[in-house]
Amino acid sequence: MSAAFLASAAQAAIVRVDADDFIAGSGVITFSEFAGGTENPVYTPASYGGGAGSPNVSFAGFFTGQSLSATPGVDCPGAAASACVVGNPTGPLSLDLASPVTFITGDGANPTSPVLSGSPTFNGPIAVLFDTDQVGVGFDGGFFNAIGSTGITAFDRNGNLLGTVSNLGTGIEFLGLVAADGTPQIAGVFLDLVGSEPAGFAIDNLRFGIRGQVVIPGVPEPGSWAMLIAGFGLTGAVLRRRRMPLVTA
Repeated sequence: MSAAFLASAAQAAIVRVDADDFIAGSGVITFSEFAGGTENPVYTPASYGGGAGSPNVSFAGFFTGQSLSATPGVDCPGAAASACVVGNPTGPLSLDLASPVTFITGDGANPTSPVLSGSPTFNGPIAVLFDTDQVGVGFDGGFFNAIGSTGITAFDRNGNLLGTVSNLGTGIEFLGLVAADGTPQIAGVFLDLVGSEPAGFAIDNLRFGIRGQVVIPGVPEPGSWAMLIAGFGLTGAVLRRRRMPLVTA
């Protein structure tokens, strides 16, 4: 099986979405919940106002099995060496707590500061781990000065690649993805440089959710299926009535 086919299959597992696709009931972390300077914050549902069944969310520089590149000029041409990460996560997916820390900080280029940065400031990788699998995850990334410089990659609980999306423009941009079939598959996401980014990057307004909390393009919500099935049932009943023979005395 070719590497190109594998990459295509992995990308097919996820679909890009917008912030508006995270609807009522979905989680959001603004990084204003804890004090500036907090390193590798850990969020329980109570920390961000999540309801029953909401996940615990934790952060570090990268996942176990990954590392900073020893040859960043080869692995990440044009990118800052401090944000060039190589290797695949090992399963079950876990944060490498020896990786460069993430921390909450201010960002004058982001209108909703504070943000979460990697180390060094605005030039380090950021990994996000959920203790329960999510259907969709996304966040505001930036401030981007180059198109296609930064990517968000999703992994399943075993550390398998689900797919990657990168920024399509400059400034602050929402980078979001969902499982294409609407099932909870995303155990963690990872943000790092995939090209040259002169101003670095950080994340804010992290959003996440399960089925019913995220709109999956092309996949009807459970309520829509129920209405559709009910409609078919009603249509079938009408047809059956029409097909009943006329009974005379």
